[in-house]
Amino acid sequence: MSKMRLAIIAGEESADALGADLVQALRKRGVDVSLFGVGGRHLQAEGLVSLFDPHDIALMGLIPVLLRLPKLIRRIGETVRAIVAFRPDALIIVDNPDFTHRVAARVRAALPRLPVVNYVCPSVWAWRPQRAPKMKAYVDRVLCLLPFEPAELARLGGPPGVYVGHRLISDAGMQAAQAAQATRQRTNSSPVVLAMPGSRRSEILGLVERFGRGVEQLAERIGPFELLMPAVPRLEAELRQRVAGWRVTPQIITAPADKWAAFGRADAALAASGTTLLELALAGVPAISCYQVDPIMLRVAERMPMWSAALPNIIADRVVFDEYYNQMIRPGLMARQLEALIRDGARRDMALAGMAEVRRRMAVERPAGEAAADAVLDVLAK
Repeated sequence: MSKMRLAIIAGEESADALGADLVQALRKRGVDVSLFGVGGRHLQAEGLVSLFDPHDIALMGLIPVLLRLPKLIRRIGETVRAIVAFRPDALIIVDNPDFTHRVAARVRAALPRLPVVNYVCPSVWAWRPQRAPKMKAYVDRVLCLLPFEPAELARLGGPPGVYVGHRLISDAGMQAAQAAQATRQRTNSSPVVLAMPGSRRSEILGLVERFGRGVEQLAERIGPFELLMPAVPRLEAELRQRVAGWRVTPQIITAPADKWAAFGRADAALAASGTTLLELALAGVPAISCYQVDPIMLRVAERMPMWSAALPNIIADRVVFDEYYNQMIRPGLMARQLEALIRDGARRDMALAGMAEVRRRMAVERPAGEAAADAVLDVLAK
């Protein structure tokens, strides 16, 4: 295929980056791609004019979704009508299944022959497994980021899946961080700690104050240390405002190169549960995971079959990072756990061994974007 009219929907920052990698790989294969749909700064750099601000659909937890439900319903309808009118050669939906799958199902109803590819497998293996067989009606192929997902889709009766790998594995910044961690000489003086309260405003509101008290108590226990806070640019101003009162002042980092440099220097991290944990595991930074769960999601979580919410733990099938939720996100507990990860000893050694297992299981031969592009072209050829 020499030309492709590609509709794509990517609301989250990470989904936006995945979509951009895919588009770049298609163009490297000689495909003239015209973009249409919803995306952020990465896809916009590839030429997409987003139908609306993608942050409108980048919501986490049931309460934020319910509060903005009328707007979300309106956005679904707008997106469906626009894509149907565009008449694309394919539709790529990237993550955010509560929004993207509703759009895909309605677009497929209007355009039955349109190939639909789902990039990032929904967590059907963790909860609501009944979604998997329903996806077969409107998804032709699932591009999986995690190595166990294709087998889980098959077990649950979902559409065919292929493991394309995670973009982090071949990211140049990640590789630099891995190399720095492998060669750095650790000292007991002035350790480096990362504080990462999330990439969504709702996460930051729930965690940032307790993170501040946690690092304050850590300083009381181990003395001075360097505190770095990698953050997405759109949240920098709010983060600066919210950490202004911290007794241990973090250095906020927004440039990607500076973020990976920080990962390469860090002794331990305090992080919100999510993709960040996988980044830390692949880079080799021991961490503890924190997640503030809203009351409705807490009830849902109690019914989930998964033994962990941390991706490194699930991938390695062992505890790599300890996890703390809601009332257990206690400053004193965080301080003591961070101290154990910073000091040489059994706890740090266990985390290092677990992270090595994650890297082994996720290893791939080529970048995820290239594998994803070939999978898309394969779907279109059928």
